Parts: sequence; structure tokens; C-alpha cells
Amino acid sequence: MRRTLGRRTALRSLAGALAATLVLAVAGCGGDDEAGTDAAQAGPNGVDDGSELTLWTRAPLEKQAKLLVDAYNASHQNKVSLTVVPNDDYVAKVGAAAGSGGLPDLFAADIVYVPNWVSQGLFQDLSTNINGLSFKDQINKGHLSAGTLDGKPHVLPFVLDLSMLFWNKELFKEAGLDPEKAPANLEEYAAAAKKIQGLKKPGVYGTATGLNCGGCLVFTWFPSIWASGGEVLSADGKSSELAGDTAKQVYSTWADLWKSGAVLPSSAGETGPTWTAAFTEGKVGLMFYPATLLSSTPFDAGVAGIPGPTGGASTFVGGDGIGVSKDSKKAAQAWNFLSWMMSEDAQVEVLAKNKDVVSRADLATNKYASTDPRLVTINEVAGKGDTPVALNFQQAFNAPSSPWLTLVRNQVLNGTGDVQKDNEEITAVLQQ
Repeated sequence: MRRTLGRRTALRSLAGALAATLVLAVAGCGGDDEAGTDAAQAGPNGVDDGSELTLWTRAPLEKQAKLLVDAYNASHQNKVSLTVVPNDDYVAKVGAAAGSGGLPDLFAADIVYVPNWVSQGLFQDLSTNINGLSFKDQINKGHLSAGTLDGKPHVLPFVLDLSMLFWNKELFKEAGLDPEKAPANLEEYAAAAKKIQGLKKPGVYGTATGLNCGGCLVFTWFPSIWASGGEVLSADGKSSELAGDTAKQVYSTWADLWKSGAVLPSSAGETGPTWTAAFTEGKVGLMFYPATLLSSTPFDAGVAGIPGPTGGASTFVGGDGIGVSKDSKKAAQAWNFLSWMMSEDAQVEVLAKNKDVVSRADLATNKYASTDPRLVTINEVAGKGDTPVALNFQQAFNAPSSPWLTLVRNQVLNGTGDVQKDNEEITAVLQQ
């Protein structure tokens, strides 16, 4: 977590994730002074008085959201009604609701959007409540920082999703590789992929990725750059550093893998919806993969941090943050859900029990993690990662026509393009 905390001041003017219409709409809406009882007035645990609360989340986190909501509803007088929104519709739905004063009591947001939505005033200030938590210093700093404006935190981690190196132990054995040993650097990663490809098993490939999915590549390739000491953005988030020597090594390794035939062919057109499917089906030897899929991976898989060209380990600390919306009139009751969500009961008995990542460092070696060393590894690597945030992050990196995608496809698939020029195009979008 090298630079995440230092970015918050620079984010005060961020408005890039929402359209200009949302900016105007929110400006015409009531702020926190219309939100009813302040959460802090109700004490450290909020109010549990049988209130009906509403919560929105995006579809990729449906499983974890349902587990948390069901556990809360079974143990509290308050009841939370969960709405799961398709990922592609989420930003528009939040924007429309924010403009009409119709946001739910609680809503989650992809962590790369959180700073923008906090700066838009969509979340209530929870600084008194969060600062009063005895374990505040143990909460994932990337997520806390993303929701902090002028020193005031507005969100907590909802679900952490880390990018990790996963490998199929059975395929490793067949290829003569040590199934208990992770590749130590990107060169070893590529060598392992080629060995598995050399098995020539029908339908089985060495590795896979999403080469037409900017978000997939951000999630999995940025950590390779960080692991070897490289950077992807300037400290203020306004300039791209994706033409550096470490980044170039990442591109050249993947270009060689593609040329060798060790990459799942459909990776070239993969836009995101099925980018992990082949590994889950046992058809890929190793890949950079979401930690949240550990519980649904049906075979023995090894797990490690994502290595860089010269070694090291890192991860993209993704997932969603969650807070109380500006429109909620039940802030004290909503805080009751949030404070419970950060408790040991929720973090361990709901998330860790389901093999999900906990949001508190002091709970990383819980009783469920102790039965599966992979969970300890995932929780420990979380502290070595980053959560990059920048103005126009979506347009620069995640959008279907982003300049980041152009850079990667030029370097890996096409063998053309000037990496410095393509990097400058990313910077131009960041500075719009």
C-alpha cells in the first residue's frame, strides 16, 4: 500500500466516474442535513429497532452480499432488503437515484468509483463512527482511504476482491512441475504455462487472461508491475507510467506467451464475462484470478501473490466499499448494519467461513483460515497491494475503447504501436 493514502487530497475535485448530468442533479438535491438522525448520535453500534433498510449491490458480489444480509437479518431486529443490480447498469442506476433523491439507505460501489462518489456527496460522513472503532487501524487501508475526503472516512470495505496467482495442481503434476511451489517471477510463470501447453491435452492451455477487458488487465497486470517495484500512475493519479521498464517486461512476457500458443485463444476477444471460466473448468494450468472465486473452484488449486518480472508479490485490492447514502433517513440503523459487518462475527463466521477475504488484518489468521493456508496467504498479500484511483479511471482503463486496451493489444497481440505514444494517450484521458 505504497501511495494510496497520499492520493486523497488530490481527489477532492474528482467527478470523472459520473456523467455531468449527475453532477448537476446532485447539486440540486439535499445533503446530509436532510438525512435524518445522524449515525453518530446513536452510539458505537447504531440502532437496532426493527427498521426496514434498503441496500444495493452490483451483481458480481451477489453471493457475499446475500450471505451478509441473511446473517444480519437472522440476528437483528432491523431487516435489510437487498437489491442486486447488473454490473453494467449499476452506475446509471446510482446516478438516476442520486439525482432524484432516491438512493437506498446503504449502497456499495466498486472501489475505483468510491472517491468520485464521495466527492459528489453521495455518501454520508461516517468519521465519528469509523474513528470510534477500536479496530480501525486493522481495517483495510486501501478501502478506507478510497472513501476518505478531507480526512473524513465515508465508507467501509464491503467485500474485498484480490487478484492472485492460482494454479491447477493436477496439471502441474502432469507437466512435471512442483504442485506445491508457485512461480517465483514472471519468467517462471511463463515457463510453467509453456510446460503445461506442452502436454498437448485437448482443450487445455497453459494460461488465460482477458485481452479485450481493460478491467481484467488492470486487476491482474498492475500487480505484476508493482511486485517488481514499478508504478502505474503518478502520485496524483494524473499521469500514466505504463511505459516504464517493468511494464515493458510484463508486455513482452505476455507477447511471447501469446506467440508460443500457450494462451487460451479466446483470451484475445474476452471482454470480461467469462474470463475465468476455463480455469474453473480445469482447462487452464495457471492464471491471475480473483480470490473471491476460491470457494467455487472445484479442484485443488495453489494460491500465491502475483509475481513481477523480477519476483516479489502484489495484488490489486479491489472489490466494493459501502456506506450510508445521502438520502437515508435511517443513518443510525444503517450504521448498525455496518458496525456489525465489521465485527468478528461477520468477518469470520460469514466471510471467512465462506473462504472470502476478511477486511481486518487482525482477523487474517482466523479459525477457518487456519484450516486452509491459502486463505492466510490471500489475507497476507492484501497488505502488499494497492488500490489505484484516478480521475477518469473508467475512461482511461476500463472502458471498451480505452487507451489502456489499445496499448496492451498493440504490445501483446499486434506487435505494433509505440508504447510511449500509447501511454501518453492514457495520460491525456486522465487529464481531461
